[in-house]
Amino acid sequence: MRLSVEWSWFVALSCLLCMGGEVQCACSDEDIKREGVEYTLTRQLEKGSMLVYNCPEGFYPFPALTRMCQANGSWRPAPRRFSPQKCKPVECPDPTVLENGNVSPPQEKYFVGNETMYECYSGYTMRGSNQRVCLKNGKWSGSTPVCSRDSENACPDPGIPAGASRTGNIFGIDDKVKYTCNGNLFLVGSSERVCKEGGQWTGQEPACYYRHTYDTIQEVSESFGSAIRNSLTTLESTDDIQGEKRIRLSKNGTLNIYIAVDVSESIEAIYFLDAKKAVIALIEKISSFSVTPNYHIVFFSSEIFPVVDILDMLDGKVQLSSVKKELKDFKISDQITAGTDLNLIFSNFLERMAIIEQQVGKEAFKEHRHALIIFTDGAYNMGGSPAPTVAQIKNKVYMNYTGETSTREDYLDIYIFGIGAEVFDDDLQPLTTTKANEKHYFRMKGLDRLQDTFDEMIDEDAVKGLCGLHKDYDRVIDKDDIERKKKMYPWLAFIYIEGGRKCLGSLVNSKMILTAAHCFRFGDKPDDVKVEIDDRMDRKVKKVKTFILHPNYNIKGKVDEGVDEFYDYDVALIQLEKDVKISISVRPICIPCTQETSEALQMVGKSTCKAQEQLLLKTQLEELNFMTRTDKWAAEKNVRAKLGDNRGDCIRHALEAKGIKTKNPEVAVTDNFLCTGGLTPQRDHIACTGDSGGAVFKHHHQRTVQIGVVSWGTKNKCEGGGVVESDDASRDFHINLFRVVPFLKQYLGNDTQNDFEPLQFVD
Repeated sequence: MRLSVEWSWFVALSCLLCMGGEVQCACSDEDIKREGVEYTLTRQLEKGSMLVYNCPEGFYPFPALTRMCQANGSWRPAPRRFSPQKCKPVECPDPTVLENGNVSPPQEKYFVGNETMYECYSGYTMRGSNQRVCLKNGKWSGSTPVCSRDSENACPDPGIPAGASRTGNIFGIDDKVKYTCNGNLFLVGSSERVCKEGGQWTGQEPACYYRHTYDTIQEVSESFGSAIRNSLTTLESTDDIQGEKRIRLSKNGTLNIYIAVDVSESIEAIYFLDAKKAVIALIEKISSFSVTPNYHIVFFSSEIFPVVDILDMLDGKVQLSSVKKELKDFKISDQITAGTDLNLIFSNFLERMAIIEQQVGKEAFKEHRHALIIFTDGAYNMGGSPAPTVAQIKNKVYMNYTGETSTREDYLDIYIFGIGAEVFDDDLQPLTTTKANEKHYFRMKGLDRLQDTFDEMIDEDAVKGLCGLHKDYDRVIDKDDIERKKKMYPWLAFIYIEGGRKCLGSLVNSKMILTAAHCFRFGDKPDDVKVEIDDRMDRKVKKVKTFILHPNYNIKGKVDEGVDEFYDYDVALIQLEKDVKISISVRPICIPCTQETSEALQMVGKSTCKAQEQLLLKTQLEELNFMTRTDKWAAEKNVRAKLGDNRGDCIRHALEAKGIKTKNPEVAVTDNFLCTGGLTPQRDHIACTGDSGGAVFKHHHQRTVQIGVVSWGTKNKCEGGGVVESDDASRDFHINLFRVVPFLKQYLGNDTQNDFEPLQFVD
């Protein structure tokens, strides 16, 4: 930014006036020599304002990243008289530290886009990347190349990262290696590693960073996502996977997540907004899992601005549903002080842990896992070093264990995201927890895309089978972004039957599609049926092995009672010849009365089918959704199921449908149907031709549960799909899946077959 001439004169005049008074002098932009460098100011040119230099991607500010306006009107650090501020090309650390091999081409410095090749001497084997590129974030692509004779060692040669030096060349049990960074680089990761039995090195692989180096969104997604994701599963297995330690939370365990965001004056205001969005995205993703954590969320400078207190969550005063609202509505006071007290945050966390331990007792506290997530630049100037308080937190969670490692290390994770224009890495890194092959310290260039990182975290193999898991479509700006929409409805299936018939269906496991029975006619064969699922890893069109109609479905079953077409028990299952590839875009939906759905609904204790129904259909006007075909792909329709006292008035409109001659609507509409449509209390959407068989569903946090199947309606108001609104008399009737559980259990819960993994049904 450039200040106007008028503002510059104002600054000079105000400084002259303040010389003999109590008013502080403002700084001037005349002192800042610069060559093509843009900058922003946190508080114009007033005392305490931070000047932040901005460079295009692939460049960094030099010689200073930031400057602070002092009370006497000067900048700190002072601008250099003969060295104007400029944007310099990003440099990567020297890669010629490779032992037992050659690096080409040899250069004095390596800049963005430079490529290097690595070759081992005769008798040595290459591990890692044999070709690397200097990236815009100041790192080399790929992994550290190593030339070694690993067969001679208990542990593999740990290598030397670019820009580093290593002492220690013996890799037997209990042997150590130590790392330092050369020049003006600093070390991120473990400065010392020990070879342990099993051929594993302790700690995290080190790396050497420049002050302009940062972690990419992809790196954060892989490292932080892997660690925090594994804290959110309730798998009984505690097996370790080589290179990735998995933390498993027992079903009776408790996860406490503490989040703190630095909003002191050394942090630009945009970071507060981006951090708030990122935290909301993280909570949304966490709500997808079967674990329901307790949250403690604060913002801080020299004092604490509480958002959600974990003690209120434990007492039941604050529900998970209100946590996001509290965050969205939270606004920072204008009275934020210039100071930063990082120790205050850790003391606050420690105090909460002590109270929780007192409330639940020491034995129960042993089952509590704690994840501390802090966003800060580390520029604390009040409260002293937080290191002693962090040591107390470790002591409390580790139960007074004083050795090098703790058997309870899985019960505590401290993650720090370095944010801001200038980060004090040396002060922050020691505050994190260190675990083998896990990264807990991240250096961020900005937080604007961090919410996308948290959004991507769940798209990994460890959780891809969770039913009903989907992307958050609410944050999509472009509502016509079809690829993002598909991830919102990853279970949606399009069904085509010989003769031009079209229906919808829902994927309920890797091989089974749930749809309507009336989609099929007498004489249809499996070869006549095609199912289309947007599986980009395989062919979209899936061949059908067989289809199964509910045994009680009989469309001519009540002709004698005045119902030409009777749709009771209008459900069917299609079995595919081959499994679909479960992925980001293809996942099963949750169906009622299964243990998988109980976990998706985060139901505590032993759940039942009745308890699920009471939770999902708890009001007399229950908001539900179903899908419809559109020219571009599909769209969501919104309806309200009329239950209880509202049901009678809804189903009476069935008498107006073609082919209904009975005067009793309950003859055509049995208790197995849900009724939607009409104008009151709000106008519903109406089903169209081609919507039959589609899921009638409900979103619960980041999971989707199917409640019913689209069956029939009183009016044909649209052909070929589309979002069409109901009129006063139009009604739709959907099979209530809670009424056909025996059929679903017979086939989907069948553990005597080997075609697919059966679902676990509850009583």
